[in-house]
Amino acid sequence: MKHLYLIVACLFVASAAFSQSSVPKEELEKMDFWVGEWSLTWEGGKGSNRIEKTLDGKVIQENFEGLEGQYAGFKGTSISVFNPQTKMWHQAWADNNGGYINFISDMEGENRIFQTIPREGPNGQTIVSRMRFYDITGDSFTWDWERSTDGGETWSLNWRIFYERK
Repeated sequence: MKHLYLIVACLFVASAAFSQSSVPKEELEKMDFWVGEWSLTWEGGKGSNRIEKTLDGKVIQENFEGLEGQYAGFKGTSISVFNPQTKMWHQAWADNNGGYINFISDMEGENRIFQTIPREGPNGQTIVSRMRFYDITGDSFTWDWERSTDGGETWSLNWRIFYERK
């Protein structure tokens, strides 16, 4: 029982220390374009995505659903948060196929990019996956799921989704 109290006390102290680092408003606004109800289309399919701010506006939660085509019935959720210590956005994705992926952000001008940490693949390849948000307007944007087998030098497109605000 003493261990439980010690763990709770440590979590409380860690949480209090983290919460004292405020998230700059301009960082939170970088992902505002994504918040809303979206109709999605891609080659051979349709879906929907609801994105909302939670936890005092500091966390962005995603709720994806494939409605037609190859991804019909595919569902996923993610949470995205800006870490003031690392000055990076982080995202965790989970889906109904048992998938789980961790991402870190890389902002390239107006593009919003979340990518995985490089890992060694077959034949010594360095594999990185990323999602890229671009052509962002008030009512639409394009999302690409890409993969690199050379550590991020070149990218191949796996899936492109067109977002339109409902």
